[in-house]
Amino acid sequence: MVTGDRPEVLAVIQARGGSKSMLRKNIRSLAGHPLVAYSITAGLVAQSVARLVISTDDPEIAAISRDYGAEVPFLRPPELAQDDSPDLPLFQHALHWLEDNEGYRPDLVVQLRPTSPLRPAGLIDEAVEKLCAYPEADCIRGVTVPNQNPYKMWRDGANGFLRPLLMDEFNEAYNMPRQHLPKVYWQTGHIDAIRYETIATKKSLTGERVMPLLIDPIYCVDIDTELDWAYTEWLISSGAVPVIRLENRATISGVHRMLPLPDKVALLVLDFDGVLTDNRVLVTKNGTEAVICNRSDGMGLAMLRTHDIEVVVLSTETNPVVSARCQKLGIHCQQRVRDKEAALGVLAVERNVDLKQVVYVGNDVNDLGCLRIAGCGVAVADAHPEVLRAADWILSKPGGQGAVRELCDLIIGAISNRREGHGHSS
Repeated sequence: MVTGDRPEVLAVIQARGGSKSMLRKNIRSLAGHPLVAYSITAGLVAQSVARLVISTDDPEIAAISRDYGAEVPFLRPPELAQDDSPDLPLFQHALHWLEDNEGYRPDLVVQLRPTSPLRPAGLIDEAVEKLCAYPEADCIRGVTVPNQNPYKMWRDGANGFLRPLLMDEFNEAYNMPRQHLPKVYWQTGHIDAIRYETIATKKSLTGERVMPLLIDPIYCVDIDTELDWAYTEWLISSGAVPVIRLENRATISGVHRMLPLPDKVALLVLDFDGVLTDNRVLVTKNGTEAVICNRSDGMGLAMLRTHDIEVVVLSTETNPVVSARCQKLGIHCQQRVRDKEAALGVLAVERNVDLKQVVYVGNDVNDLGCLRIAGCGVAVADAHPEVLRAADWILSKPGGQGAVRELCDLIIGAISNRREGHGHSS
């Protein structure tokens, strides 16, 4: 944490809408939240950051970013949101806009790239503190020790032969033991803490005097491919890396909400595909279909029924696999449901249950109506972005991978806590 005279620190997240390598990746759901939300949350919980602004050209990214607590005071001009647009002009645009329109001028600017979503707690404050401690530094840049040393790397040469990437400092550095080579760093993209003058006067995002902030390699993912995405999602969902992660939408203060369950849960209603399954279907050569389910979900539902909570599945599909799975789980199902919101209303009337006592779990846009009218609308981690925004609660697990069991445990835990609370109060 910065001590003494606190500098005015502006965090800027650049998130354009036209990513080509992975379409719409900045708002694609990563373990239950849009990718950009992880960087937003990191900035919001940093004690040193006074304001956090999104620089985007995309209205949908802007709306989602606001949902997670970021400021979006402007939309970036299209000419600054091209595939080959450099970073400096968009930072200059953001600073000029804020000064011209609000009279606002920060002392330090922190850059947080959405494609590096895994940040250890305290990283931003540490970078700001280090920049304040070294007034001769133009910038603090997050780095890590790479797996490969560039002195052992090659590039294309003449006539199809390889040339060493670095040739001037050592004779045949590529044949030297790595212990004899200089220590090198890879810039990770997690954070840059930059003086205002570095951008405004030196017209650079680093300047000449760049100091390193070393980051543990386990946090160092840079999402650019589907493989990067899958690995990052596993790190988050499995808890393999302690990261700043949202349990639900963040507030400005970074406080997480508790699961907003009704005082009494009388009915749990589930979509089938994408909730009790992983949303894939296996089709055999004779046209029969099979799905992937999670056994732990069945155990959770069985435990839930011991608390007198009925469970019903509403599915738009007409497929024997749905009825077969529900029969095995011992729960009622309705198939070929065209209007889920209307069906949920009828279901509540038939069972004499107030909709405020209903918990509904969905994953796609045809679940939006049910999420709105249920007492608690829940989304699985890999739900559609619109569903994630509409939900009262977002589970940490994807559909078909223990999401329903996670919710059952949360409901049972809440029931137990309330009973214990009643016991103490009496």
